[in-house]
Amino acid sequence: MTAVETAPAPAARPDQESPVPTAIVPTPQQSAWQRDRLGVFFHFGMNTFHGVEWSDGTLPASSFDPSDLDADQWVATAKELGARYVVLTAKHHDGFCLWPTATTDYSVRSSPWRDGRGDVVREVSDACARHGVKFGFYLSPWDRNAPAYADEAAYDDFYAQQLRELCTGYGRVDEIWFDGAGSEGHRYDWARISSVIHELQPQAMVFNMGAPTIRWVGNEDGLAADPVEYVVRKTEFSNYTVETVELTDALYLPPECDVSLRRGWFWHPEDAPKTLDHLLAIYYRSVGLGANLLLNLPPDSTGRLPQEDVRRLRELRTELDRRFAAPLPAGVREVAPGVWELDFGSAVTFDHLWLTEELAGGQRVTAHELCDATGMPFASGFTVGSQRVQIFEPVTTRTVTVRVTGEGAVLTGATAFLAGVTSVPEIAYLATTDAPL
Repeated sequence: MTAVETAPAPAARPDQESPVPTAIVPTPQQSAWQRDRLGVFFHFGMNTFHGVEWSDGTLPASSFDPSDLDADQWVATAKELGARYVVLTAKHHDGFCLWPTATTDYSVRSSPWRDGRGDVVREVSDACARHGVKFGFYLSPWDRNAPAYADEAAYDDFYAQQLRELCTGYGRVDEIWFDGAGSEGHRYDWARISSVIHELQPQAMVFNMGAPTIRWVGNEDGLAADPVEYVVRKTEFSNYTVETVELTDALYLPPECDVSLRRGWFWHPEDAPKTLDHLLAIYYRSVGLGANLLLNLPPDSTGRLPQEDVRRLRELRTELDRRFAAPLPAGVREVAPGVWELDFGSAVTFDHLWLTEELAGGQRVTAHELCDATGMPFASGFTVGSQRVQIFEPVTTRTVTVRVTGEGAVLTGATAFLAGVTSVPEIAYLATTDAPL
């Protein structure tokens, strides 16, 4: 791992005996990514046409033939939801490439789609440019089709070339996704792989492996848990093993919560989108806890997002807009060490409070408690981070006192909302941890 930038300690306040210790801080790219909050995943490929989650690399390329692929529909739907970025499965574990790579015949070039002249990666990246949405891709390290996979050195050559193609042919890339599933026991030359990204797309967020700048939350349910810590010494490997990756140094790696709109990552005709309540529960337990949410939308075998999925996403956007439609901003000031006052200017009634923390000097808040003007606590939690949404029974007050734990912690914003909702819905089901071989 490369050395991580640290910020100088702020000058000591008169009430402090010593300066605040230095902290591991985000890069500008990490800060921008955290402000994006919501992204969309597109799982599309050979599996879409065969009703499986993981295929073994032997399905014929001729079976990839969407009749009505519409990347504009995909990206426009993502933007309507509020997503700031998308990630496309350019290659999944089966090794089938959604761009006409020079590294293998197992790609769209060998399919009947667009008479073998199609390029899904191009169509999605171009749609992102048209709609003003950031573009990213997922290039599976595990490849069940490539003969070179059994020879680690040869496969490193093969994989680095695929990565170079994707990093040079499609404009700016804002996220590159690596998944550990299936790679247990295989050694990759991550230094070489990472050097390609550093050379060609240095601004891209790198998910979880190699030289990561963001990390996996540790489940495929889209759920973070309080506290959400941005500085860690290890990352989780995959949903199908308890293996972890130990880091040479502690790194600032904010988590991304990945989850599919449906039970499966790829489209299956018998599957259905999650309920609105399930999706709201995911939102509160990802974005609401200070993580990013990456919601997978699987196109069907025609190459379009199913209408029932689009309707559910519109329901989600409508309900989020309703809940957060009437912001009640508060002035924020520190009134004593670790004690912050939120002043709304007059008495207001609210059941949600959205807090933000200053992160330029590193994540500082480790716990917080909210009290009304009488000093009565009404909500509490651990971290705040880039955003923290608290939900509770309605409170009427002009001022709120926030007691925070954490040296040098600074609150930068507080906005209340009266949503008419006082609890987070239940999660309807959890993702399986059995590998879909």
